[in-house]
Amino acid sequence: MNDALKTTTKVALAAVMVIISTAIAVALAEGILRLKNASMKNYDIEMWRYALELKKRSDIQILGHEHIPSRSAILQSVEIRINDRGLRGGAIEKLEPGKRRVVFLGSSVTLGWGVPENETVTSRIGQMFRAEGKDVEVLNAGIGNYNAVRYSELFRRRLADLNPTDIVIHYFVRDAEVLEAGGGNWLLRNSQLAVTCWVALSRYFGSGKETKLEDYYRKVYEPQAEGFVAMRNALSELANYARQRHIRVYLAMTPDVHDLVDYKLGFVHDQMQEIAARLSLSYVDLLPSMKNLTPKELWSMPGDPHPNSLGHQRMAEAIFPILRGGEN
Repeated sequence: MNDALKTTTKVALAAVMVIISTAIAVALAEGILRLKNASMKNYDIEMWRYALELKKRSDIQILGHEHIPSRSAILQSVEIRINDRGLRGGAIEKLEPGKRRVVFLGSSVTLGWGVPENETVTSRIGQMFRAEGKDVEVLNAGIGNYNAVRYSELFRRRLADLNPTDIVIHYFVRDAEVLEAGGGNWLLRNSQLAVTCWVALSRYFGSGKETKLEDYYRKVYEPQAEGFVAMRNALSELANYARQRHIRVYLAMTPDVHDLVDYKLGFVHDQMQEIAARLSLSYVDLLPSMKNLTPKELWSMPGDPHPNSLGHQRMAEAIFPILRGGEN
């Protein structure tokens, strides 16, 4: 064997050893991460598992994704069960003539991320009606990573045949953001290590150019901003649809819960109250019900800015009176 061939062989063997060693190291890192994250305390990984186990790509492009019907999973130590219509909760019975049915539209806040099913805002309101001897069905159509455009379209394309008597738009401050479809990266869909690295890199490279929450939302809610215009149009279409069918519609304005002691996003609430008035929607602001609660009191867990059971209780207590009044 000549010297050139020997050198080539050594280089090839070295490359193979590097590839094998790297593969083993990656596999070990993936295994260690999965073992560590089995505690369900990593918010980013639990959200990744939610997308993997309970979501599917939608054949309606504007929706991006939908819940997988008749599926359940334990996420962040809480069971989330999805019925055959893609809603959180049990099976939906046939609507009896004269019975009241309320559908909540929204995002992961509505879904009740990190909150047991019987403690979500929708379940609590149903319990409140039953405590008064009233048989009112309250359905939870919240889906994570949805905005106003998506849940308005979801209702008209997928849920209209539920024939609700009432619709609650459980509006969150992020619902005027523009959302990308996502879900196209195989590695991010299947590897916790890839997700962990992606999140870390995103935060590192974004750390020097973070925008204050107030400044960010002022841009989102500029009158000509793409997401704001799309949100306003989507709510207008939903309101018109409901008006033609004599469906009562309410807009429950949910605050961002990062800082409720020194809250800076009141201008968003003012804008949404104006939109609700223009569309003849009954409006309720949920900020007073949670004002001054700290993240330790309100967050689902450290690092997870979703309202916990206490937050859902406060929201239900604020929304229930306006729903009860809607009967008259």
